[in-house]
Amino acid sequence: MAITLNNGFKMPVVGLGVWRMDKKDVKDLILNSIKMGYRHFDCAADYQNEAEVGEALADAFQTGLVKREDLFITTKLWNSDHGHVLEACKDSLKKLRLDYLDLYLVHFPVATKHTGVGTTASALDEDGVLEIDTTISLETTWHAMEDLVSTGLVRSIGISNYDIFLTRDCLAYSKIKPAVNQIETHPYFQRDSLVKFCLKHGISVTAHTPLGGAAANTEWFGTVSCLDDPVLKGLAEKHKKTAAQIVLRWGIQRNTVVIPKSSKLDRLKENFQVLDFELKEEDMQHIKAIDRKYRTNQPAKFWGVDLYA
Repeated sequence: MAITLNNGFKMPVVGLGVWRMDKKDVKDLILNSIKMGYRHFDCAADYQNEAEVGEALADAFQTGLVKREDLFITTKLWNSDHGHVLEACKDSLKKLRLDYLDLYLVHFPVATKHTGVGTTASALDEDGVLEIDTTISLETTWHAMEDLVSTGLVRSIGISNYDIFLTRDCLAYSKIKPAVNQIETHPYFQRDSLVKFCLKHGISVTAHTPLGGAAANTEWFGTVSCLDDPVLKGLAEKHKKTAAQIVLRWGIQRNTVVIPKSSKLDRLKENFQVLDFELKEEDMQHIKAIDRKYRTNQPAKFWGVDLYA
């Protein structure tokens, strides 16, 4: 099952995010997920495991497990490389062992001090606050992204973690409209206005952290997971599914693409089995009612500044 982006390319509605996957586990997880049916993989330079993903992809192509054209591969430009878009993209392609990317995203709407292509460091000042580069505009970055499409290195370009204001600006200055805005959204952080704004203007929405971060974000940020919510547990019982499957199905039915992350084979399989049932309108309304406007991904912990404030 796939959606069609505003440039005609198709993007599978369920993908696998590789954030926080241990390097030693990546190859087996990617190969096993392909065998399960996954065709969409969400990477980023900042995840520091592109080379391991590339090794897995090369193995999959070489053994005939899958063809390149059957996969949809996303990766992202890190904050410190806004002034070096072409070099950063080529670095990611080299690590991923690919000739082109299906989707390249601006990871965050902020340029930071350059630390060397591919290093993805977040330089902090003496007070422990992120060194933001005020000389590079998001418009300049976007036009460099557009050049990647012209040269054939990238099929689609998009944005990530952009709010309505920044998304509107991007639409205004772009020659090539963003195909995707990847944002945190889940039942506790539904962001209905932003999702609807993007869809209205032809920008598909990918939900990162679609399960509310679960154990990973609890560990890093001390946040609460929506998977323990009694409403979701009740719907899981009703449909004979897990709470995670209910949440992913909800994401798909509100026309977003979901990219759950897991390093456990049984969870990988479970997360992919969300296309064989449907939530009723009353189910969707019950989930709508549990929105807490609750962000679980909090990079301020590492950057010493809250960019969402």
